[in-house]
Amino acid sequence: MTTPTIKTKVPKVAKVKNRMPAEVQITAEQILREAKERELELVPPPPKQKITDPEELQEYRLKKRKEFEDNIRKNRSSVTNWIKYASWEESQREIDRARSVYERALDVDHRNITLWLKYAEMEMKHKQVNHARNIWDRAITILPRAKQFWYKYTYMEEMIGNVAGARQVFERWIQWEPEEQAWLSYIKMELRYKELDRARDIYEKFVICHPEVKNWIRFASFEEHNNYVSSCRKVYERAVEFFGEDNMDEKLYVAFSKFEERQKEHERAKVIYKYALDKIPKEHSEELFKAYTIHEKRYGDRAGIEDIIVSKRRFQYEEEVRANPSNYDAWFDYLRLLETDSSEDTVREIYERAIANVPPAPEKRLWRRYIYLWINYALYEELNVKDMERTRQVYKACLDMIPHKKFTFAKVWLMFAHFEIRQKNLNFARKILGNAIGKCPKDKVFKGYIELELQLREFDRCRILYQKFLEFNPENCTTWMKFTELESILGDIDRARGIFDLAINQTKLDMPEVLWKAYIDFEIEQEEYDRTRALYKCLLQRTQHVKVWISFAKFELSIGLEGCLERARRIYKDANKGLRDTEEKEERLILLEAWKDFEEECGDEENIADVKKQMPNRVKRRRKIQTEDGSDAGWEEYYDYIFPNDESNLPNLRLLAMAKKWKQHQQEDSSDEEDDSDKEDVDDDDDEDKENLQEGEEREDGAKKAAAQYNDADYDDSSSSDGSDDEKKSRRTKETESKAKSSDSSDSSDSDK
Repeated sequence: MTTPTIKTKVPKVAKVKNRMPAEVQITAEQILREAKERELELVPPPPKQKITDPEELQEYRLKKRKEFEDNIRKNRSSVTNWIKYASWEESQREIDRARSVYERALDVDHRNITLWLKYAEMEMKHKQVNHARNIWDRAITILPRAKQFWYKYTYMEEMIGNVAGARQVFERWIQWEPEEQAWLSYIKMELRYKELDRARDIYEKFVICHPEVKNWIRFASFEEHNNYVSSCRKVYERAVEFFGEDNMDEKLYVAFSKFEERQKEHERAKVIYKYALDKIPKEHSEELFKAYTIHEKRYGDRAGIEDIIVSKRRFQYEEEVRANPSNYDAWFDYLRLLETDSSEDTVREIYERAIANVPPAPEKRLWRRYIYLWINYALYEELNVKDMERTRQVYKACLDMIPHKKFTFAKVWLMFAHFEIRQKNLNFARKILGNAIGKCPKDKVFKGYIELELQLREFDRCRILYQKFLEFNPENCTTWMKFTELESILGDIDRARGIFDLAINQTKLDMPEVLWKAYIDFEIEQEEYDRTRALYKCLLQRTQHVKVWISFAKFELSIGLEGCLERARRIYKDANKGLRDTEEKEERLILLEAWKDFEEECGDEENIADVKKQMPNRVKRRRKIQTEDGSDAGWEEYYDYIFPNDESNLPNLRLLAMAKKWKQHQQEDSSDEEDDSDKEDVDDDDDEDKENLQEGEEREDGAKKAAAQYNDADYDDSSSSDGSDDEKKSRRTKETESKAKSSDSSDSSDSDK
């Protein structure tokens, strides 16, 4: 017997996914790039098939129909597949089959507008009018709000000459109360066939269906265009009655008025304009007012035109000042408008309303525009009304309102005084200005008062006023100069000189340099050269400014007396000696350049050489930068000037000379090494190289020592105070070594300059 074999199930080994990243990573960008490259590959077009046999044609048609049916079966709701199928059947002149395809497509989606349009256009293209009419009827029955069907249907009926049929379609359409364009298309069709009565009936229904102003205006324009004037007027009247006073629109009244203008009924137009302006709010009647203005300019009189313009602008200004009473610019414009043609009482009333809006705080910046309301009020009373007493009252009220203890307006005081002078009240004008000086003295008041007295040739009063002015503000150099100018004009030279002496002895002046220059020019004009020299010397005792020295030297040169060149040269020498102790090296350089120009113009070669020897060398240095809190912020480079004649700069100059010489020797050594390399004897070259190296090392050691001394002198203050002396020495030696190496490229080049 055979024992049956028992099948044992072997457990499946679980497959472990390899989750390690692949060696070659493919990015999405590479995938897209490859897809794009494959698209660019040229695919050969399919071969053209030439059909010569009816059997082949039937086979081809069967194949294409199968493809179309397969596409439709895959996506039955795609309208594009149905349209392609029907278009292909149409191209094969199989109209019945194409019609069948369209019907099947409409069974799938009967609300697709494109299907209906393509179906009807196919029937129209093949002149199947009844079929097309049947399709349009079905379409407008199913989709009555699709306006394309109605437009195409009416267009087809009109093209085949069936005007009655087109009219019938329009009548069916307007029963659905379509948009405005449908009504207008119906009206245009009737007008093309001169059916004015039918067009009027359509307009009657149109304005009831769409009761808007523009449609009423279209109705009236239709009546006017066809010369039915009375009918047009009735349409406008019906429109006005229809909208009533609650829904008034300016466009309707503008059109109505312009119609009456065209009919030469100007009085009717004016009445319509006025009625509309009275009923319609101002903010909604801008175009109406503009049209009314144009109408009055054409057909009205001057008074009517001005009244229209003034009334409109007056309303605008009233709104502005009512909204913001402190808007003084609006008050100015309002008053300027009223001053042209309004009565005096009206203008005064507006002025009183304007000046009643006092600024809220006693600050001058708030009063600057407000005070001009008072000034314009006073000028209006004086120039326009000719009421001098009221003008005087306006000025007094203005001065009483200004808080003079905090600020004042010199313009008001001066205008009040000039007004009194025009009234020939000189004493009262002087009292006004004296009161201004007593209450609130200001430079402008003093200047105006002095100018007034100068015009009156009251020179004694001018002297008194200048004295008061200088007592009030002795720092004003302009006042001192004007005072001396007055005395010079009057011929009192000694008095003018005494005023100048008082001026330069003041402890505080706003522009002392201008005052000294004026004094010097005054003495030069009087040809008092000794006094001028004394003034220059006195000024140099107070300041050692380089411009003063140069001006002094140019003065000596300009007078042209004997020995002027020597005196000018001596001044330059004294200036150089005086500026040597100051720290302003740039000023000393400016002086030497001016001295050099002087010697080049007037001196000889020896003097020019002497000046050139004193010209400084420009070197580059470093200094430590410190912030506001005292912390270090690094180092900065700056240019310094080393003057040859200064004893403190002699070590620096020696250092620069040594560095320059060391650089020249290095250049010579390098050139010698190049020449020796071409020689045949190698041993001799080695000996010479050793000698040159020894000489170069000796020179380098000497330059390092000199640089160390120079750097110790320059950077003692800037070095850190922390650490031991050995650390400082090591730090200095490092700096000197680095500087010795770079001195040939920086300091020596600057010293050459």
